[in-house]
Parts: sequence; structure tokens; C-alpha cells
Amino acid sequence: MQFMGYKRSEGRAGIRNHVLILPSCACGSESSRIVASQVRGAVNIVFNTGCSDVAANTAMSQKILTGFACNPNVYGVVIIGLGCETVPHKELREKIQAMTKKPVVSFGIQEEGGTLKTIEKATRAARILAAEAGMQQRVPCDVSELLLGIECGGSDATSGIASNPAVGELSDRLVDLGASTIMSESIEWIGGEHVLARRAATPEIHNQIIRVCEDYEKHLLAAGQDCRAGQPTPGNKAGGLSTIDEKSLGCIFKGGTRPIVEVLEQAERPTKRGAIVMDTAGYDISSVTSMVAAGCNAVVFTTGRGTPTGNAIVPVLKVTANEHTYQWMEDNMDVDLSGIIRGELTIPQSGELLLGEMEKLLNGRLTKAEAYGFSDIAVDHVCRFI
Repeated sequence: MQFMGYKRSEGRAGIRNHVLILPSCACGSESSRIVASQVRGAVNIVFNTGCSDVAANTAMSQKILTGFACNPNVYGVVIIGLGCETVPHKELREKIQAMTKKPVVSFGIQEEGGTLKTIEKATRAARILAAEAGMQQRVPCDVSELLLGIECGGSDATSGIASNPAVGELSDRLVDLGASTIMSESIEWIGGEHVLARRAATPEIHNQIIRVCEDYEKHLLAAGQDCRAGQPTPGNKAGGLSTIDEKSLGCIFKGGTRPIVEVLEQAERPTKRGAIVMDTAGYDISSVTSMVAAGCNAVVFTTGRGTPTGNAIVPVLKVTANEHTYQWMEDNMDVDLSGIIRGELTIPQSGELLLGEMEKLLNGRLTKAEAYGFSDIAVDHVCRFI
């Protein structure tokens, strides 16, 4: 299987060709938004951190920002900083340039003399990059260049018995074709971690999966929180899920059945191909953020109750098996798998259907969230602000 993508100098393939306007801190977010609005082909993110933070959180922010810039869907990057943030824009630029050959430029609002002067210079730079990006043509790329993020959110009873198994079937088909997939949200393995660990390709990976869940529970208990009592969320309960175990047993279905070849920390780039899992929080937007920073060039997102979420850098394909949700939130939902619930679609047939939708996505078809220009970002903090 092939798709028409944008081949990057470091060898990876993008399915989009964005110029990314990247704030190095929260104070650069509004200027970044204005610059992106002035340049066709540019996208921006709104970053809510990047300063006045402890070292571990700063490191995570930098990991996310550099990962965004290196994502294969990005052609080039314009960084906008303030000038007094924890990691200055010039240092962030140098970090990115050390990891990729993409064009990267940066500006500091304090150095340039304020917002308007910065926006003017950054817009000119972004227009030059956009013109260059427009000259790049799609070329045939092997499906092995696909790194698909797999996510769920706003779950209900249909998620675990229909849409998640269908996406698991999609994952298996893609892995068999040579692609790679990442499933995250490790808190939503708890209660089903022993089932997930059976898929480990090695004993070491099996033990890693178990340890991730043990460490997560210990971390929460140290803060006086019991995830088994506090999950699932009120929305999940309203959707028919009663316990974290029930939620987890449905959640892990979306990762498929193929051997798990690697366990990643959040926002970490994979070193192997195949079925992969990532240790992230249970908040779907922060999990998507981490997978995009790890290099996913597309995300498939199952939901029972419905969600509008999207990402500026990668397309997020929204899938539901709840007929009411698809009809009621048709403006947000991309794929209707409610035929599974009615007995009109089998799981293998649904996997084939999703593979066809994925092929369209890889070749340029926009998701509904993309068409709206949605951009949801959340960085999971390892500890509190100082």
C-alpha cells in the first residue's frame, strides 16, 4: 500500500505540508496566532506554558515543542518567543535545527520592539516558507512511513464493544502492511494491564507494561488519589461505563492484537516499527499532543459521546459507533460505525472500511476538525508550578 505524501530530507514522509508558527512560551501564542492567520498554509498552536516552571516541566515543554517542529507534516517553522522565557527562542531554534534539516527561523518580541514589529517580521518569514512549501510535490510513499496515533475519549458502552475493536482491526491491518501505530493513555490500561501485557513481544516489554501501571497507581496514591475509585469520568459513567476496569478492557481493544514492540515515554519518538504503546495521562488531548510530538502523522480517535477535538499539525479522524452521536454531532464525526451495533457490519468489515478512510486521509482528504481549523494542545505536567 502506498500514499502520496511529502518526503522530508531526513527520510520521513508527511501527509500534510504545514508551515508551523510555534510559540516558545505562552506569551508568544497570540502573536503566533495572528501570523498564522495572515499566511496561507501556516498553522499555529496555543501554548500555555514555557516559563516560570520547574526543570522537569520545562524539559517536557521543550520535548513537546521540538517534537512538533520535527513532525513530518511540518515543512518549516517560525518560532515566536518573548525574550525572558525559561528557554529563549534562539535556544529552542538551535535544538530543533540539531534534530532536523527543516528551515527554522525565530523572533523575540522584546528584541524586535513589540508585538507589531514581531508580527511583521514573522509574517514575512512565514510567507517565504509557505512559498517554498508550495513548490513541494506529493510523491509515492510506502505505508511504512505512516505512524498512526490511536486515541479514545468521551467513551460510552459502544466504544469498547464496537468502535475500539474496529480501530484495533485497522491497527492490525496497518501493522501487517508495514505501518506503525501508537496507543497511549496508560491510566486506561489499569485493570486490563495483564491482558495488554500478553501482547508484549518480549518478557521485558511485558514487565514494562505492568510496571507503568503500577508506577502510575503509586504516583496517584502518593497524592492521595485512588484512580480505581476516581475513574471513569462522569461522562463515561453517563455513557454506561461503571468502573476503570470496564473502561480499560474496552480501551485496550483499540490497539489491536499484534505484538507490542516498544513502550515509550510520552512524546518520545519510536525506534521500532509495529504496534507501540506510550505512557501518557488519561486526558485525551494531552495524549494526542504527546503522540504528535513523537512523530505521528495522523490520529484516529474513537468516541461514543462525541468530541470536537482536532490538532493543528495532524489530522484527527473521529470515529463513533453510537448512531445518535453520529447524527447529533455529524459536524464533528467523520466515520459512522453504528452498523456494528445493529449487526450490519462485522469488526473485520469495519476495519476494512476504516482502512479505506485512512487511505483517503493520507492522500489529502481533510477531517472535519481540520476543515474547521481546530487546534487542541495540552501538556501533561509532571509536577506543580513554582
